Amino acid sequence: MNDAAAPEPTPAPAPRRRARVRAPELIGKGGWLNTGGKELTLADFRGRVLILDFWTFCCINCLHVLDELRELEEKHRDTVVIVGVHSPKFVHEADHEAVVDAVERYEVHHPVLDDPELATWKQYAVRAWPTLVVIDPEGYVVAQHAGEGHAHAIERLVEELEAEHEAKGTLRRGDGPYVAPEPVATDLRFPGKALLLENGNLLVSDSTRHQLVELAPDGESVVRRIGSGERGFGPDAFSEPQGLALLPDGRIVVADTVNHALRVFDPATGAVETVAGTGRQWWQGSPTSGPALEVDLSSPWDVAWWQGRVWIAMAGVHQLWTWDPEAGTVQVAAGTTNEGLVDGPAAEAWFAQPSGLSAAGDRLWIADSETSALRYVEPDGEGGYAIRSAVGTGLFDFGHRDGDAAQALLQHPLGVTALPDGSVAVCDTYNHALRRFDPATGQVTTLATDLREPSDAVLVGEDIVVVESARHRLTRLRLPEEAVRVDAVAHRTQRAATEVAPGTLRLDVVFQAPAGQKLDTRYGPSTRLLVSSTPPELLADGEGPGTDLFRDLVLNPEVSEGVLHVSAMAASCDDDPANEYPACHVHQQDWGVPVRVVADGAVRLPLVLAGLDA
Repeated sequence: MNDAAAPEPTPAPAPRRRARVRAPELIGKGGWLNTGGKELTLADFRGRVLILDFWTFCCINCLHVLDELRELEEKHRDTVVIVGVHSPKFVHEADHEAVVDAVERYEVHHPVLDDPELATWKQYAVRAWPTLVVIDPEGYVVAQHAGEGHAHAIERLVEELEAEHEAKGTLRRGDGPYVAPEPVATDLRFPGKALLLENGNLLVSDSTRHQLVELAPDGESVVRRIGSGERGFGPDAFSEPQGLALLPDGRIVVADTVNHALRVFDPATGAVETVAGTGRQWWQGSPTSGPALEVDLSSPWDVAWWQGRVWIAMAGVHQLWTWDPEAGTVQVAAGTTNEGLVDGPAAEAWFAQPSGLSAAGDRLWIADSETSALRYVEPDGEGGYAIRSAVGTGLFDFGHRDGDAAQALLQHPLGVTALPDGSVAVCDTYNHALRRFDPATGQVTTLATDLREPSDAVLVGEDIVVVESARHRLTRLRLPEEAVRVDAVAHRTQRAATEVAPGTLRLDVVFQAPAGQKLDTRYGPSTRLLVSSTPPELLADGEGPGTDLFRDLVLNPEVSEGVLHVSAMAASCDDDPANEYPACHVHQQDWGVPVRVVADGAVRLPLVLAGLDA
């Protein structure tokens, strides 16, 4: 943001009321989940406040929104129905069984429509994951919100709609259509990461059961469970833990992902303590360094001991952070919070949901999941660090292709393991494969296939033990000397391009502060807009940061198509002059909008952050 002397920006105007628009029907080729087998239509929700949550299970922001909505879902359970509309980005996410797994994995306790062909996504003109659409009890769309941080605003709107429709007689209270699936008995349930302990046993983060599980060397026999198994943040509770790393003193640091914290587990005593994070999610403008227990974190997904500190794959904000156990401090180590693939000095690099770490000498390897990339950190020789990419090109290209690393493809990898010969094993999660990159030759090969959503791997002697997350087990493999032959396949994220006219394109980010709130201007501009493009040549003018939520973009007439990357943030606070400490809320979203330049295309591109476009 600019300094406090900068003039307050004017958001693009958007009226609070407009002509009422009927909500389109809910259509999805994959059918309905969590309904006991019943097919639902919009008519089944008449009389209730309906919130559509357009999500995809690879997306960390979507997972944040699932957690944001839990309290609202419980508090208004007799008037509100949330319906998840699963709209895939990756090919694997169009697999119905993978959606079934994700609904259980992330404890989605409301109906879900599986929409693999994006039919309902298109009907509602959705442009980003996640997007929330609010429909009133009479079946009219009343609000749309993109990104995170909207739960407070939606609750205010729900209360307004409850009062309005109670008075009109159009509100129908009662139980919703959610039907819980039958529980399945397994020792592990969607395990995340694993670690070889000094006693030869294996420690596994049993993510969906909110526990750590110690297994005997056979990888099957349960020695003990750590944690109550109930989601929580106490000394005996975790919330979807993931990464594990051994500290020099023999204790284990745990990435307690949904608690936005680091915990330390002592195998000798069984004690668990919090060492970093507050339990609150980090938002733009929050501190990025300081005493570890006073600084917010955001979905730490993996951890690794490297260069005398614990490095953190901070998936929620697309960065790497570090925790210094001796000093008791945390700080950002790499990344700008912008989502994408940009190499270079650590402070200028872009990541996209880094989810796996593995230290090897002077390199820290990274599974950068949303860019389907293998990347690494190394010292730059000047006291700092540099970020490099070994495999992967960006947010929209993925697949399963071996060969030269420059053209090889992965699909949403979550785990990476340094091997003794200097090469790296990659848990290529959405390809259900274990891949290998050899820095000496620059080649990518496939070591094993038919591994159901592998999310991590650990070396045990001459074997490699793979966490098969969607098979709820550990699988031991002998590291093969020869690669498996796999037919190459390449994909691009399939979303319909927006046709825009050449020349000047007006970008309007629509934001309406929730009822009873206003933009927070106490410390300068309360809005932020960042614009870039792929390829960079698509924009002749208009890229870069600013504080207005609107901008005139000039498209390069020599580039016919590409992607506009738009990141917007707005902070609103309670509008009560008598309140010295008003409650404030941050609303933010990143869009990647495919565009095609045509003569009769649109001259305005509206992106709804919160409200409705006029």
